[in-house]
Amino acid sequence: MLNSILGYFESPEDKDPAYIRLVRNLLIFTIFATLASIIVVLATSNTPDIMVTIASLLTAVFFEILALYLTLRGNVLPAKAIVPAALVLVITFVAFRANTIHDTSIIAFPLIIIVATLLQGRKSLYVTLPLAIAGLVFLGISDMTGLSQSPLANKTGIDDLVIGTILLSTGAGVLNLLVSKLQLATSKAEENERAQIEANKELVQLQESLEQQVQDRTAELAARGFELETAFAQIQRRAAQFEALAQVAQSISSMRDLHELLPLIASVISEHYGFYHVGIFMIDERNEFAVFTAANSEGGKRMLERNHRLRVGEEGIVGMVTATGEPRVALDVGTDAVYFGNPDLPDTHSEMALPLRSGGKVIGALDVQSMETGAFTDEDIQTLTLLADQVSLAIENARLFENSNRTLNELQMVMRQSTREAWRRLPEQQKLFGFRYNSMGAVPLKEPIPVAETDKGKPKAGGIRASSVVVPIELRGEVIGNLVVQTPVGVVWNEDQQDIIKAVAERVALSAENARLFEETTQRAERERLVSEITGKIRSHNDPQAMIETAMQELRNALGASRVEIVPKTAGGKDKV
Repeated sequence: MLNSILGYFESPEDKDPAYIRLVRNLLIFTIFATLASIIVVLATSNTPDIMVTIASLLTAVFFEILALYLTLRGNVLPAKAIVPAALVLVITFVAFRANTIHDTSIIAFPLIIIVATLLQGRKSLYVTLPLAIAGLVFLGISDMTGLSQSPLANKTGIDDLVIGTILLSTGAGVLNLLVSKLQLATSKAEENERAQIEANKELVQLQESLEQQVQDRTAELAARGFELETAFAQIQRRAAQFEALAQVAQSISSMRDLHELLPLIASVISEHYGFYHVGIFMIDERNEFAVFTAANSEGGKRMLERNHRLRVGEEGIVGMVTATGEPRVALDVGTDAVYFGNPDLPDTHSEMALPLRSGGKVIGALDVQSMETGAFTDEDIQTLTLLADQVSLAIENARLFENSNRTLNELQMVMRQSTREAWRRLPEQQKLFGFRYNSMGAVPLKEPIPVAETDKGKPKAGGIRASSVVVPIELRGEVIGNLVVQTPVGVVWNEDQQDIIKAVAERVALSAENARLFEETTQRAERERLVSEITGKIRSHNDPQAMIETAMQELRNALGASRVEIVPKTAGGKDKV
């Protein structure tokens, strides 16, 4: 029965925290109001049955406190069902014991209806309002039938009951409408609040998501920034390495002296790779030692001063590389069994040696040392291998250049000697000492003309007359004659005019040499023709005697000789006369 009554007042909002707080506040208000009523009764009433009134009010306080306790535990149904009914009964009893319908306590009926409307909603019109009207009717009927002991009972009429009922009903209806409207507004506000809460949750989630995305993006950017910094450092290192390659290649193309080129290469590699020592070894002619040839470090320079060398195949990493022709890398020299400790390079912790080859043969080694353990990366090994090839090419080019220069010098010496001999024989062969040119034409010289000594390539006055300019005629560094130009009386030629004379002397040298070569070639061709012609005539005969006679006859005709003889050898190897 009780569960059915409580179930009638059950509604969806019973679990709403906001509604529970409302019920809690209403119960607290009614408790304080009832306690205040007890205090007022105690202070103003002097009737003998005052304790009965106090007991009834305390009974209402008990039910209110019990409902508050259950409400605080989340159960609001007792407060909704029992508290309004208990208050109506208590107020009806208190009024019955006092002045009934004319007692001031019935003013609590409208307040009870307000509380019931807030607790029960529209159901208060069907439960609490009829109870309040029934209590009012009961009090009025008690007065009219003489059941009550109120001194004002004779003033009670049917109109009081009708008016009271109408006022309670009208007030309850209006109050219910207001509460309904208020609940509707509250419901909308709660919906808006819930929507706002959901929106706020979505915003919070969005904010958290954005913050997480920002954190992830920041972490990603930080990681990418680190990667970019690492890549940029690697790119810079690679650029420095390629710049070293370019500088070495440029040095190879511009320098031919190994004594200048190899120290420069060592310095370039050390500067762009950051290695504190770079050395170059060359194998000696006997292929016994790798001789230290160039370095960039102070320790390396001391090694050069004491003619440092390592035995091929026996001493250190360089000795092994020059023997095997294979690169060797020691990332930690302390654990490398082949490493050769050098007191001039005490800070070495890692070393790499690369072979230098020429024509498939190992001619030396490029030695690189670092103060860091594990200093050589794969990129370092690749680029340094390319550099080793460049260094090998530089050495080969320098040696070829040196050999070419030696051969060229020898050829020049031979050419100069040939030129000197050819022009020395020319005056004797052709009985020609030169030509004199004047307004009448060219006249051969019958004897040499003494001239003053001249500085090489510089005109100088001297010779037959003090007013003449003598310019040596040079060919391949050899003076083959002199160009003597006589100046007019009282005229001094300036430098430009003397330069013209010098230029003419150079052209004379070339023209004279071309003429001599042409004449020499013509003579050789003539000799070849005569030899070929004589040979043809000799071969036209099959008889040896006729062949000998033809040869002797053709030689006499060709040479203009008066007599040609063939003298055979005797058995003892002597000429037969």
